[in-house]
Amino acid sequence: MDKLNNIKVFCRIVELGTFAAVAREMKVSAMMVSKYMAQLEESLGVALLNRTTRKISLTEAGESYYARSKPLLDEFAELDEDMAELGQNVKGVLKITAPIDFGGIYMVPAIDAYQSEHPNVKVMMSLQNTHINLSEGIYDLSILVSNSLDLGVVARKIAETRLCTFASPGYIAKYGEPRRIEDLSRHHCLHYIDTPHEDYWVFNVDGEEKKLRTTWHFASNNGRALCQAASLGMGITQAPEISVANYLEQGKLIEILKDYRIPSLSIYATYMQRRFIPAKITTFVNFLTRYFDWQMNAGAVRAKKREADA
Repeated sequence: MDKLNNIKVFCRIVELGTFAAVAREMKVSAMMVSKYMAQLEESLGVALLNRTTRKISLTEAGESYYARSKPLLDEFAELDEDMAELGQNVKGVLKITAPIDFGGIYMVPAIDAYQSEHPNVKVMMSLQNTHINLSEGIYDLSILVSNSLDLGVVARKIAETRLCTFASPGYIAKYGEPRRIEDLSRHHCLHYIDTPHEDYWVFNVDGEEKKLRTTWHFASNNGRALCQAASLGMGITQAPEISVANYLEQGKLIEILKDYRIPSLSIYATYMQRRFIPAKITTFVNFLTRYFDWQMNAGAVRAKKREADA
């Protein structure tokens, strides 16, 4: 019996909530996961889980065993990472999550550049706009475009962007340019679904944040689709400036309502606080900081050139 493996299975059952979820993660059958748990409970002589047809819960012994075994598993993982770092051979699988647009546009080139320096690190990236709880242990690192952070995480700022409002020259020529945010009620708005602001756009009015509900003409949960729609003259969109950089450089979109910009949004690489941070995380975050610092500086130069040419 591999007791360490069985302890890992028990901890993942607690964290994921079902035998089936653990079986999918480990690529084994649910019956095998049940066998591992039975072996562990038999070796300990106590029941760790209460099993019903609807849910799984911890027994009193299970709560105590999880609280003490989880840190030990983390120590083993950290030991492996520590030895790899001492050998100057950063390796392993790095599981990250990022917003759909930022990840799709900017993270792939960054990961490519990182893996050129650390070829033994495999990176698995999931793109989603939903909130991720890193304490569940599914991901090592989460990229966030936000100024609101969870407790218990380390947040390294890797870049920043402005939330601005954009339209195409063709749209403005046809419908006119809104000068005040109240003018938006007479325009076609392109709305981003599933943002923290829900049905509202956010503006700065006399130093205070103001939310404005817009009547959308076209909506999507994909920023690239909205940028394309705006560039085709379908309407006005509000988006992080970093997401529309290519459209701005090509003159397909221009910023409007500049006086109503909110303060810049920070882009963070976040990971759970722990005594030892694995080398695959520290090297990746340090690399992202350098990489996006260079990218943002180059972008600032291009932005000044655009403003000078306007």
